[in-house]
Amino acid sequence: MALRINDKAPDFEAETTHGRIKFHDWIGDSYAILFSHPKDFTPVCTTELGYLAKLEPEFKKRNVKVIGLSVDPVTDHERWRGDIKEVTGGDVQYPMIGDHDLNVAKLYDMLPADAGDTSQGRTAATNATVRTVFIIGPDKLIKATLQYPMSSGRNFDEVLRLVDSIQLTAQHKVATPVNWKNGEDVIIVPAVSDEEAKTRFPGGWKTLKSYLRIVPQPKAPREG
Repeated sequence: MALRINDKAPDFEAETTHGRIKFHDWIGDSYAILFSHPKDFTPVCTTELGYLAKLEPEFKKRNVKVIGLSVDPVTDHERWRGDIKEVTGGDVQYPMIGDHDLNVAKLYDMLPADAGDTSQGRTAATNATVRTVFIIGPDKLIKATLQYPMSSGRNFDEVLRLVDSIQLTAQHKVATPVNWKNGEDVIIVPAVSDEEAKTRFPGGWKTLKSYLRIVPQPKAPREG
């Protein structure tokens, strides 16, 4: 069954480049980015993992842990790190799951249940659905998902923007409008009455419609 927003993220144990983990214990009280890629030693994935390695400090500022996954063994991940750094300049420090038995890929509906139980003989093409991002909260609920085709590299700046939006909503009961960027005006969610809004936003707001109230962005999550 497909995983949806607000579903509980499935727990699992797996081998990673940082040792064996139990996923929910590893997340702890943080947010988490679980992202997968079709295959090690492939061109698009190399650029993605290198860029994310350079962006990881921004996620850490926001109390977000990053973990990668593919159906390759951990030994391949470790060998590939050198190529990633050489090509992109990004030194991968976040853990990478070696899902050689396809357990996590199937648990998160990235591969069908009948995909088998080994990564041997699989190619990037047969793993095409394994280019997915899950944003998971400290409550272990799925906050957002993104899935890309094999030929399209992900925009991890957008993932970071999405994290900022999710955290603002959780802390301040605001929503973010189209093309919003961190620091720009936000929207008071309809569930907040004007009376509650006076307490939450004492500086006031601009009412465009009864259902659309614009307010300066509250303190950014990483500053709170």
